[in-house]
Amino acid sequence: MSFSLCQQKIHSILSYQTHHSLSNSTTFPSSSMACGPRPEPVGLHFAMFLPTLYNQCEPEQSRKWLPLAESLRVVGTYAQTEIGHGTHLRGLETTATYDPATQEFVLNSPTVSSIKWWPGGLGKTSNHAIVLAQLYTQGNCHGLHAFIVPIRDMNTHVPLPGIVVGDIGPKFGFDEIDNGYLKMENVRIPRENMLMKYAKVEPDGTYKKPPSAKLTYGTMVFIRSMIVGESARALSKASTIAIRYSAVRHQSEIRPGEPEPQILDFQTQQYKLFPLLATAYAFIFVGQYMKDTYSRISGDINQGDFSELPELHALSAGLKAFTTWTANAAIEVCRMSCGGHGYSRSSGLPDLYVNFTPTCTYEGENTVMMLQTARYLVKSYQQAKAGQQLSGIVSYLNETDHRRVQPQPVSARPTVVDINDLASLVEIYKLRAAHCHYVVVKLFTDKLGEIGDTAVHSVVSSLALLYALHGITVNSGDFLQAGLLSVPQVLQISVRIKELLSQLRPNAVALVDSFDIHNKKLNSVLGRYDGNVYENMFEWARRSPLNATEVSQIIKKTLLKSMQSWS
Repeated sequence: MSFSLCQQKIHSILSYQTHHSLSNSTTFPSSSMACGPRPEPVGLHFAMFLPTLYNQCEPEQSRKWLPLAESLRVVGTYAQTEIGHGTHLRGLETTATYDPATQEFVLNSPTVSSIKWWPGGLGKTSNHAIVLAQLYTQGNCHGLHAFIVPIRDMNTHVPLPGIVVGDIGPKFGFDEIDNGYLKMENVRIPRENMLMKYAKVEPDGTYKKPPSAKLTYGTMVFIRSMIVGESARALSKASTIAIRYSAVRHQSEIRPGEPEPQILDFQTQQYKLFPLLATAYAFIFVGQYMKDTYSRISGDINQGDFSELPELHALSAGLKAFTTWTANAAIEVCRMSCGGHGYSRSSGLPDLYVNFTPTCTYEGENTVMMLQTARYLVKSYQQAKAGQQLSGIVSYLNETDHRRVQPQPVSARPTVVDINDLASLVEIYKLRAAHCHYVVVKLFTDKLGEIGDTAVHSVVSSLALLYALHGITVNSGDFLQAGLLSVPQVLQISVRIKELLSQLRPNAVALVDSFDIHNKKLNSVLGRYDGNVYENMFEWARRSPLNATEVSQIIKKTLLKSMQSWS
């Protein structure tokens, strides 16, 4: 069978990346999902299409679709969001109506607002899509289910009958991705194209429901879990650029006649950047935890144990929101900390910000994600109050009446808390009732127990303490209002933070170097590993397209054309 021109180009890209050992930083929770280098044009094929097939195909479907998808004979995307519906999934309008006479599903976009909108790779690249649609059979609606829908001919790449597909146009970042639209008009697919590992429609139209409705959203949970790690990578890049540049840049005399100091020596610069460095480390550990947790719970689900699925759903939603909001704001702080040069695209920070910002919205708008986590926490708290023993990351709610640190009225004397004891700080984070922040502090603290090297443990402990204490100062009102800390204790924390900044200063550059981000990945003149910033910034500017010709030459050519037209 022949390959379309699009597929030939994709294979050429893959071959080139394999030959030159190039790949992006996306990782999957199991080695079976790692299908080699993943170029951006087919990013969703590897990040969402394939994982959905792995997790939601029954065995017979796997035998048919996986070889096609893994060989890129089938190039897929994941079509969920509609032009009128995003995070509110139950509101999606696309329909898949079962016709028992032909044993086919008929897919339709019944309204303008039901047109699929935003899927990456849909506009020009993909020839198949996993489409989320409302399932109708025997006159009843059974909610959202996933269907494999051919959208382009596998040989010619021409859109199939009933398919209206294209690119949605320019947007804020990700210019290289062909985010697309998809309108379906009576598109028929075989019954076997419904993903039936958990839910099923029999040939006569009888519906068998899945063990949990949340299984339909498994791909989104997977991506949210991965976004936590992406937040860590983005913040690691931003802090690497800002801290390396701050060690290169000299500015302002402290005393007349003395050399200008590195701006990293200024306490104000340290206060901007070192808490973000600590946050990057915290998010790395949280990202590892989410990856491991997703893999473990997915294994349990494959064995028929769905007990931890609600916690995974809530944790991935909350941490996705918490980490992306934090990292997004932090990238901008890093850019501003680089002064005027931070505005230049040569710094790498503008592109990093533009490309990372969408994570606050896609795969679940962050405010809605936080509310989903809050709903789970309220339910869990009610269960604990009723005497049910909770497990997992919310097990601390079992301790309602037996806490080491007890909240007290504002008028009462606050509990004495050792601000240098991370275990004590974890306890008061529990009582602050900001679950996601508590989880990050706890996981960072737990990770210290795995570090055997004394010197490394000392430095990373300082980072963990800085992260926890900085979080208290930023949210001091919460801790004061709950009676967990007194005003003198908060002031004491501010003093301790300044001491930690001074302690971390000698190791700051080494700490970002340990992220081991290659210059090509960092894509920043300011954040170069060798520190040769200014020489390379000058060369970068000289390569600007505007410098390819001189104005005098342009004027001369324009005048010649004008004279020729007059004659």
